[in-house]
Amino acid sequence: MATWGFGLRAKSLLALVLAGLLALAPAGLIGWQVLEGVRHHFGEAYARNFTLLKRQSILAPVSRDLALALRLADSEVTRQWLLDEQNLEKKTLFFKEAEGYRRDFRSNSYFISSSNSRQYYFNDDHEESSDQPRYTLDQTKKSDTWFFSSIRQVEPYNINVNYDDHLKITQVWLNIIIRNGEQVLGLAGTGLNLSTFLKDFISTDEPGITPLIINRDGAIQAHRNPALIATNLAASSARLEQTLAGQLQPGPEREAAAVAMAAAQASPGQVSSFKATLDGREQLLALAYIPDLKWHVVTAIDLQAAQVLDQRWLNTAIAALVALIAILLLTFAYAVEQLVLKPLRKLQISASAMAQGDFDVSLPPPSRDELGDLSQAFGIMARQVRDNTAELESKVQARTQDLEAANRNMQRAHQQINDSIDYASLIQKAILPNQQLLQQLGAHHFVLWRPRDVVGGDFYVFRAEDDRYLVGVVDCAGHGVPGALMTMLARAALDHAMTQEGIAAPAAILTQTDATMRAMLQHCDLPRAIATNMDAGLAHVDRTRRLLRFAGAKIGLYWSDGEQVGEYKGGRRAIGDRRVGSYTDTEIELRPGITYYLATDGFLDQAGGDLGYGFGNTRFAQLLRSHARLPMAQQASALDQALAAYQGEYPQRDDITVLSFRFD
Repeated sequence: MATWGFGLRAKSLLALVLAGLLALAPAGLIGWQVLEGVRHHFGEAYARNFTLLKRQSILAPVSRDLALALRLADSEVTRQWLLDEQNLEKKTLFFKEAEGYRRDFRSNSYFISSSNSRQYYFNDDHEESSDQPRYTLDQTKKSDTWFFSSIRQVEPYNINVNYDDHLKITQVWLNIIIRNGEQVLGLAGTGLNLSTFLKDFISTDEPGITPLIINRDGAIQAHRNPALIATNLAASSARLEQTLAGQLQPGPEREAAAVAMAAAQASPGQVSSFKATLDGREQLLALAYIPDLKWHVVTAIDLQAAQVLDQRWLNTAIAALVALIAILLLTFAYAVEQLVLKPLRKLQISASAMAQGDFDVSLPPPSRDELGDLSQAFGIMARQVRDNTAELESKVQARTQDLEAANRNMQRAHQQINDSIDYASLIQKAILPNQQLLQQLGAHHFVLWRPRDVVGGDFYVFRAEDDRYLVGVVDCAGHGVPGALMTMLARAALDHAMTQEGIAAPAAILTQTDATMRAMLQHCDLPRAIATNMDAGLAHVDRTRRLLRFAGAKIGLYWSDGEQVGEYKGGRRAIGDRRVGSYTDTEIELRPGITYYLATDGFLDQAGGDLGYGFGNTRFAQLLRSHARLPMAQQASALDQALAAYQGEYPQRDDITVLSFRFD
């Protein structure tokens, strides 16, 4: 390398340093400091205004429901009925009055529970209002501890986020104590659907903004992440990670949060704020207290992400900065053109010729800087590339031939796999009892069988003896080829069980099948990730005695006459589960006009709709009620079309099987 004169690197660095020293360094530092100061000022104002706005938007609707719930609990009609629950006139009068409250509540629902009888009543707009209890509260059940904890408290009400195991809903519950003097008669109130509550009051599209709600103890009551919401606080305390303190760093940040909460509680309607690290980023947290609800409305703002500044003046400043940078760049470009690019352009002509394959080129005369060294390096490179090109071309040609041969082998293997799967599908369809069902039940049955892949883990069985039948569906763990292989084992185990126990005892068949499957797999060293359990539902029909006997393993038997719809539940454990299940027979009288349905969970769990939720039991029950009186072929078409319409563009999640039958 040349060691005399100014080198190319030195010339470039000199021009860049001069331009940076002239304007970029001081301008960038001053601009950054000004921008951060303005951002912080506007961020605090934005946090206060946003928090107060959220406080008011939550206070109005929730306070209205709270006031209505307090009136319902304090109604003399409510007290008189709970003091004399067996009086039908008082009971009728209460439910007639409560219906008016139900229509006024935001969720169109209310509940009431008695301390004396421990009966729990719940009505909403999804079903016709009823004066019959939904269930009886049990002090020994963990799911009912909210009631017994609430009636022991001193305060007149509490607000509790909880999942009702009986109603299968999660709501923000307003629990109001009903008193007659010092005597606690029960609880009454309403609930706000948690998903709707989060959507209306917590969800926001504004970047860098995280609204949440905490109670006086700091437990999170509303958050865009449902896993952080502390539920059933009426009966237990929140875990640390479900509190505001649990989301902050230990030490000064948690102390600052406690001080801000105390200040907000002391001055309701005022906003307290502090800085803390939340979700791994430094954020400004603003709090406002709602005394009526005993809630803090909290807004966390990431000042770096939130749009708290008016972009108009910022755009002007940016435009001026861009103009300054442009001037500097033009100056720098002129210097580089004269000092660097002009010599490089001469070298580029020679380099372009070499790029076209002409390695016998004349290079620029050497200079006493890095460009001269580069010119000499190009000459050496040209000779090396010319020698290596011929060798490389021969290697590429040989490698291309190897790749083509490997691709042909891979295509043959892929075709063999597809052919094998298609053949397996023919075998699986061959073992399904379609012909037997058609001969024995004819137009009095239909089957929807839709594997997720070419083959699947669902199948159905049918066996007839004289005027008696055994019909059922089975859902093996997995789908595709693994699920199909499991159906072979499951079918063999079921056939063995039916031979051993006969077809008249579905529960005994399930128990024997469970034992057989465990015996088959007990010596297999299977990974823990591979599931070998299966759900099943079996129904034995005795047409002579007009009797149906049902037993299930996590599969229930649905029925409908077009007006009502019901389900006979199966056992809670699957066959082959880690713990041995217990299965019992349920005897049902066959009635004309009743259609029975056995379905695997693939239908109920199929994602669809606007939000991608599962089809669900409620929508399935409504579908059965609407079509139960149709001929079976029309029912099959209606169910298939309803599922396809709901599924839309979502992929099929699981294998789907629905087997339906009726007897006139």
